[in-house]
Formats: sequence, C-alpha cells, structure tokens
Amino acid sequence: MTDIIRCAWPGTDPLYVAYHDEEWGVPVHDDRKWYEFMILDGAQAGLSWLTILRKRENYRRAFDNFDPAIVAGYDEARIADLLADPGIVRNRLKVRSAVSNAQAFLRVQEEFGRFNNYIWPFVGGQPIINKWTRMSELPAETEEARILSKDLKKRGFTFVGPTIVYAMMQAAGMVNDHVVSCFRYRELSHHP
Repeated sequence: MTDIIRCAWPGTDPLYVAYHDEEWGVPVHDDRKWYEFMILDGAQAGLSWLTILRKRENYRRAFDNFDPAIVAGYDEARIADLLADPGIVRNRLKVRSAVSNAQAFLRVQEEFGRFNNYIWPFVGGQPIINKWTRMSELPAETEEARILSKDLKKRGFTFVGPTIVYAMMQAAGMVNDHVVSCFRYRELSHHP
C-alpha cells in the first residue's frame, strides 16, 4: 500500500486531514455553504483554521445551521447570547459581522437570484487551477481576491479583507491551491 501524498498543512490531526481530503478546494455552489465559509473565515481572522474547525459544530448550532435568512434577523438579545457562548469565538465585532453579513448576503441573493451567481464570475465561472509545487509558493491574497474583497465591502460585508477572501476562495474551490504532488490536486483539477 502506497502512502497518500497530500499538502503538508493539515499535518496528522484527523479533523484537519479529513477537511483537507474531503472539503478544501471542492467547488461550492450551495448558498448556505457560501454563508458558512463567510462566517467561519471571518471568525478565523487572527486565529488558526484548526481552532475554527474544532468549533464548527458549535457554530452550526449557534448560527441556526448557517441560514442567512434567520441570522439576518438576530436582535441584540440574540447577539448577547452568542457573546456568552463558549463554543464559538466570542468576539463582538466578529459576531456582529456574521449578522450584518447575513443581511448583505440576502441583498446579494435578491439582486443575483443566488449568492453563487454573484461570486463565481470573479474567477470567470470556473476554478483557477494553480500549479504550486511547495506550500511556500501559495499567496496570501491575489488580484481576484482584492477585487472581490473590494466589491463585498462596497455591498456592506465586513471581515472580508483580501486575505480572508482568498482563504474563502481556497476553501470553496474558486482556486485549486493543492500542491501538484497532492492526490487532491489532480482530482480537483478536473472537477466540473
């Protein structure tokens, strides 16, 4: 049996490895999943992704399974409850951002029919397939991420700087940033 070659970043943590092998870089077309990544990538700012992954189920529970229509209606009492929830990152700005981003998300859905219809044209409608050989080659942000970040900010989104947006683009498969030696690189390079 040959060892599977994967990107180095998940290390050996089973949760991280499963995320890398099954989810990271798989193109997202479901609006609720888009909103989930927006909340989680915003929550990650200044923290490790593994920290957020470990809290993901708590986020699902706390944020009504990432339903932007419900989260958009959260009032001050609900926000106070979230800020007291030890299962999530209890940062006032990040929690408020999840609510205001839900409201902005609904406006985008109203304008474009689906958030998915809005976001994919920023990469020409299909994943950008990069050809990195080492993790050190991966950029923290790209021109596409800067353009998308600027547009999201213009539409009222917060915690959507270019680095956070690029992390979301990587997670949601708008770019294939698996290194070429990783078994997922080839699989995702031919993903519809």
